[in-house]
Amino acid sequence: MTQVENGDNVQIHYTGTFQDGTTFDSSEGREPLAFEVGSGQIIPGLDAALPGMGVGDSKTVNVPCEDAYGPVNPDMRQAIPREGIPDNIPVEIGARLQMQTAEGQVMPVTVVGVDDESVTLDANHPLAGHDLTFAIEVVAIDKAA
Repeated sequence: MTQVENGDNVQIHYTGTFQDGTTFDSSEGREPLAFEVGSGQIIPGLDAALPGMGVGDSKTVNVPCEDAYGPVNPDMRQAIPREGIPDNIPVEIGARLQMQTAEGQVMPVTVVGVDDESVTLDANHPLAGHDLTFAIEVVAIDKAA
């Protein structure tokens, strides 16, 4: 049986859950996720689980936050003056916004605090700090040349 190796292009179906069993993402009803194994295109803990699997193989993988989206970095939270946000942008807690860094890079942020003078933004990945579980199934392997 052909087995996944680093450098192979694979397609997988997956369901990602938090430790309490709540689903945060799934490929169910969609196209499988396609990527090159070992290339850094997906989180390290999921990438490392694939070598040795074959088409049709399934497994459940527990991925600690360090091998997923990392721990929450408090330096990625910043309060900015409320007047620094245009009036047409919603500033309620939980809103997802796109901010531009001084270098011109666009960065997604989440509003985590609002008061009369400032808005606190969090640029951590929404899944940072979470240990995750993935149920995965390999549906295709395209061997590296």
